[in-house]
Amino acid sequence: MTEARHGPRERMVFSAAQLMRRGGVAATGMREVAAHADAPRGSLQHYFPGGKEQLVSEAVEWAGRYAGKRVARFLAGLQRPTPSGLFAAMAGQWTDEYAADGFAAGCPVAAATVDCAAIGDSAREAAATAFATWRDPVAAALTDMGVPPSRADSLAILMISTLEGAILMARAEQDVRPLTTVVHELGPLLDAAVRA
Repeated sequence: MTEARHGPRERMVFSAAQLMRRGGVAATGMREVAAHADAPRGSLQHYFPGGKEQLVSEAVEWAGRYAGKRVARFLAGLQRPTPSGLFAAMAGQWTDEYAADGFAAGCPVAAATVDCAAIGDSAREAAATAFATWRDPVAAALTDMGVPPSRADSLAILMISTLEGAILMARAEQDVRPLTTVVHELGPLLDAAVRA
C-alpha cells in the first residue's frame, strides 16, 4: 500500500496496522496513528466514530486482506508451485524482513488477538475474520496444487498457525531459526498431501 495514493482514512488504517506490528494494540495510540499517517487528529473522530476499537478492527481486517493477497504473489514467484514452496515463501517474507530490519515487528492480527480482551469483542471478531481471509486463499492454492479439498483447509490452518508461532519465537529469540526450522520440518508433510 503506497500511502501517497490513499486518503487520510486509508493511511490511518495502514498506520494502525504498522504500529500494532511493532508495539501491540495497547501501545498504539490514536494520536500516534494520526501522526504516522500524516493525517489531522480531528479526522480520527470523523473516520472512526467507534474510536480505537473500530480503528483496530479495520486495521486487522486490512492485514487479513493483505496476507490473503500475498498468497497469489508468492505463487507467482514459484517456478513450480508446491505446498512446501508456498510455505517457504510465506516464511521467507519474515526471514527477509528480520534480516533487513531486525525483529521489532510481528503480525498485526496476532497482536490484536493477544490484546483483544482489553479492546473488545469486535477486535476478536476482526482477527477471526482476518485469519479466515488469509486461510481461504492458502487452502485454494493447496487444492489447485493437488491437495484433496478435504485436507486443504486443515493444512492451511496448520501452515498459518505454525508460521504465527514461529514468528513469535523468532522475535523472542532474535533469531530466524524458528522460521527456517518450521519450513524444513513441515515442508515434507505438506508435499505428501498432494495426490499422486
